Amino acid sequence: MYNNIAIVLAFACYLLLMMFIGMYYYRRTHNMSDYILGGRKLGPWVTSMSAEASDMSGWMLMGLPGFAYIAGLNAAWIALGLALGTWANWRFVAKRLRKYTELANNSLTLPDFFQNRFHSQNNILRIISAIFILIFFIIYTSSGFVAGGKLFNTVFGIPYHYALFLGAFVIVFYTFAGGFLAVCWTDFIQGVMMFIAIIIVPISAIIVLGGFSTSFTAMHIIDPNVFNPFYKPDHTQMNFIEIISLLGWGLGYFGQPHILVRFMAIKFSSELTRASKIAMTWVIISLSASVLVGMVGKVFLTTTLTKSNTETVFLVLTHSLFPPFIAGLILSAVLAAIMSTASAQLLVAASAFSQDFYQTVIHSSDNQKELLWVGRLSVIIIAVLAVLMGINPNNLILDMVSYAWAGFGACFGPALLASLFWRRATSRGIIAGIITGGVTVIIWKHFAFWGLYEIIPGFIFSLIAIYLISIFDKTPSKEITDIFDSVKQSNI
Repeated sequence: MYNNIAIVLAFACYLLLMMFIGMYYYRRTHNMSDYILGGRKLGPWVTSMSAEASDMSGWMLMGLPGFAYIAGLNAAWIALGLALGTWANWRFVAKRLRKYTELANNSLTLPDFFQNRFHSQNNILRIISAIFILIFFIIYTSSGFVAGGKLFNTVFGIPYHYALFLGAFVIVFYTFAGGFLAVCWTDFIQGVMMFIAIIIVPISAIIVLGGFSTSFTAMHIIDPNVFNPFYKPDHTQMNFIEIISLLGWGLGYFGQPHILVRFMAIKFSSELTRASKIAMTWVIISLSASVLVGMVGKVFLTTTLTKSNTETVFLVLTHSLFPPFIAGLILSAVLAAIMSTASAQLLVAASAFSQDFYQTVIHSSDNQKELLWVGRLSVIIIAVLAVLMGINPNNLILDMVSYAWAGFGACFGPALLASLFWRRATSRGIIAGIITGGVTVIIWKHFAFWGLYEIIPGFIFSLIAIYLISIFDKTPSKEITDIFDSVKQSNI
């Protein structure tokens, strides 16, 4: 559609840089610890930017602006919930998880941590955790591939299915080759690109329109309720359940493996305070600008976007505002957002399969090269499944993300919080919580009771299950409480 040699050149430079980073870290990845956690060597800047870039993904530049395009300031409820959730995750979980995973036999994955935390004598806890990670990450990764397909289709006019395969190939390439360090360093670059792009596009559009006052007046003329956060796109007022549902996105942070693993990988836990300040600055500014993109796009664009095309508002704005090469660089930030999250998700899913499923169920092996290649092959298999799920071009990115986000939040959020903060939690309680949370999300999603976002009941029922089963279970062993106390006494 917007095929231009300058845009192609900008995209090519970006893609080649990402692939180069993958090849560079291919030579520095020798074992599963390197491949999954980068040997716990990350600094605060890479940790924070990697965590937020892998968190926000293509939905921040496509899904959320698309919602703001039709909903106005009503979309800010999601942004507020996410900002609060981000802060709580960095404030209460990050340091404790970093120290705890190292004490718990240097755990490399979330299922690995649960297994070691409770000294589980069988592998049920680990296997169940890995299964739910694989289920929801295939959905989540597919949303990233769909975003990539829409990007290439909108910018270059490439048929959606070819565009889907192209985006998936590049993501799989550098994840397959370089593992965690490649993913984190590409995330760092991608986080910077996303931050600049999401600010420059709405500000440029506002300048072209004549300034903030003129732009906001025009928004109000088009929709008198655009600045009313309680007013929905269908011209009705929000109720309490709908507000809680949007704010409930924040609960998901406690259970997102691809974000939590960044906390586990920082070199020193003391650096997490600095990293959290960097992350929160990035998140608040980026989410605010993301909502503004959709609202400004409603005024700036002469052609009305409908249905799933509303999620291309950032892309269309960029093409309208900037010369081809600059537009190509900005649009590369969308690809950066997509790739940062999809690659992080692929890596965690592959880690769960190789470390927590293959090694536990299929072939017990300590051969690091074998496990490394199983992890790499898992990346390809999971990517293929995600591509197949994303074949339909009418898939809405935000809908796919919300489903997977709820799944992880309900499955692992209560389980992780109980593991870190409640000494009375037991392995049976955690198993019950993970299953209850996951099943509740799946059932609630398909029946949509009362319009309540499925993460809310999933999170609550999971907490209840953990509490009840743990209370009726036997007292935790002394080794567990000793490890718990050693972390508690370290002034976290």
